[in-house]
Amino acid sequence: MRDVNEALDPLLRPRVVAVIGASRTRGTIAGELFHNLLRGGFQGAVYPVNPHAAVVQSVRAYATIGEVPDPVDLAVIVVPAAAVPDAVEACGRKGVLAVVVITAGFAETGAEGAALQQRVLDTVRRYGMRMVGPNCLGVVNAEPDVSMNATFASALPPYGNVAFSSQSGALGLAILDHARELGVGVSQFVSVGNKADVSGNDLIAHWGDDPATRVILLYLENLGNPRRFMELARRVSRTKPIAVVKSGRTEAGARAASSHTGSLAGLDVAVDALLGQAGVIRTDTIDELFDVAMLLANQPVPRGRRVAILTNAGGPGIMASDACESRGLDVVRLSESTQSALRPLLPAEASVRNPVDMIASASATAYERSLRVLLDAPEVDMVLVVFVTPIVTDAGDVARAILRAAAGSEKTVATCFMGRRGVPEAVRSLREGRFPSYAFPESAAAALARAAGYGRWLASPEGAVPTFTDLDVARARAVLGQGTGPRWLNPAEVRAVLDAFGLRTPREAVVRTVDEAAWCAAEFGGPVAFKLVSQTITHKSDVGGVVLGLRGAAAVRAAWSGMESSLEQRGLRAAMEGALVQEMVPGGVETFVGATRDPSYGPLVGFGLGGVQVELWKDVVFRVAPLRDRDADEMLAQIRARALLDGFRGAPAVDRGALREVILRVGALVEALPEVLEIDLNPVVAMVRGAVVVDARIRVT
Repeated sequence: MRDVNEALDPLLRPRVVAVIGASRTRGTIAGELFHNLLRGGFQGAVYPVNPHAAVVQSVRAYATIGEVPDPVDLAVIVVPAAAVPDAVEACGRKGVLAVVVITAGFAETGAEGAALQQRVLDTVRRYGMRMVGPNCLGVVNAEPDVSMNATFASALPPYGNVAFSSQSGALGLAILDHARELGVGVSQFVSVGNKADVSGNDLIAHWGDDPATRVILLYLENLGNPRRFMELARRVSRTKPIAVVKSGRTEAGARAASSHTGSLAGLDVAVDALLGQAGVIRTDTIDELFDVAMLLANQPVPRGRRVAILTNAGGPGIMASDACESRGLDVVRLSESTQSALRPLLPAEASVRNPVDMIASASATAYERSLRVLLDAPEVDMVLVVFVTPIVTDAGDVARAILRAAAGSEKTVATCFMGRRGVPEAVRSLREGRFPSYAFPESAAAALARAAGYGRWLASPEGAVPTFTDLDVARARAVLGQGTGPRWLNPAEVRAVLDAFGLRTPREAVVRTVDEAAWCAAEFGGPVAFKLVSQTITHKSDVGGVVLGLRGAAAVRAAWSGMESSLEQRGLRAAMEGALVQEMVPGGVETFVGATRDPSYGPLVGFGLGGVQVELWKDVVFRVAPLRDRDADEMLAQIRARALLDGFRGAPAVDRGALREVILRVGALVEALPEVLEIDLNPVVAMVRGAVVVDARIRVT
């Protein structure tokens, strides 16, 4: 069987193209698409197929694909939806290797269209063809030795090293126009439409090995096969940046969440987690997508987050500083040696601190010399050059000075030319010299921050999924199989599952009477926690169902009585099935570890600050299982309250290794037990040595 790259070559590097439904009428989709193939200088042969015309746009036409005299690599189909199945069947009989179905009216329209699409797909697979679409804009390969524009877009960006895929045809048109305006060069473009066959995953695999492509851009409405996406993207991102705009951020899932984890893990959390783990750069807008592309297609990936700002105006310099710091970049304090090197180059009124403000009279020569100093500074990873057009300095001269100063540098340089006078020519000069230029500092800062985040991902070890040798999966599965239908495990079952996966818990006992509770408290000896046992009450503390620090039988009896009274006042006394008496864990930091199962992305594991306020603060980060050791380390590092783990205000640092192991063991649990729908370990008390699961809930199918 051919690999993905070979299978997509007929689609993206065809030698012979046939357009089925090619039209003589300009202004129609079929007419413009055929015209674009001719006008674009396609390096192969193009055949129009039209049973109603002998000639199409001065090219001899054929009534059927079977009459085309040459073997056909690619057929572009632009006929009514009802005629598409027969057209694809004819392509299969002809031996066509790939088809692009432009026509709409398939799965996007409902059940009848979905059935028609499946019929087409069955034919494609029966003949071993590959298909883009249906319901798409088409495909482009701008490489000079191919020069194929098989779309109905009116104009294309210049040739470059950026490959782009869009799931939306209409948006694809706008994006191609935007790329052309920005001067972002495209190597290949594919509008995947309904993704019936060729998907974004296929294109990532293809472009990952394509020498003409340096950056991969994707507009996605869904990830198709998320696990396959993560596997491919994680591999390709090691050598080529992938940047994504994913729509559907705010559309809530229909799932009713009954646990902390479920309520915290919204639909978009899974996407963010998966893309982050795979090293994919997620942007919020199309503008930002191309801002990132301009940078990474032309400049080296930043080695760190330390940025120097060079400007001829104080206000824009402050704006740039604020924008960089708000994006997590470090507007680094320049060393004394760097400042000393700058002083002789600038007027006495200039500031050699960061941002370096050369004042409005700064010449092109001052830009060139100062930029060289900053690029040579060991404390600087990247430089943002800001220029505001004054009367005395020509923007073109400054652009050429930047090009000279930064030529050959291994550090990242971005520019921001503000104002209109002389700027278009200067920006064009910079972009032709492979230096991105932005209209405002905020855009440049956002692109630098995204690129720096990608650089940090590249610099980190890949990590590995750990292997735990002490897991007793069979024992845990036996516990899960004791009930029928979706349910919350009882405390004894929860403890058995946690024990089977090596998750440490304190001594505890489930009791049914107040006398049993008093006896257990006396037996444990030290302070105990007293917790409601109920299959129907989810958040026990909300109904007075948790009492901590009890000492002795009398205190436990009083707590039992108080809990009963609290429940009776709420009409919930019948929900009390007993109580859990649990040995108190000595002081530490309360954290949260949980997991939920997303129907599309699989198990999501979360970690954050724990306790009763977990949903209030929402200081939780998520990753998609299976978890690598690197994922757990990142989760520990990314919560906002991470300072608590390191010892805040004189408190001792907690055992990060133990917390890391809890996270990884929960990841192993939800991977090994697909029956587990949700799990909350809250709190997990992290201590100087070790971490203990104090409270846990598990819901199973």
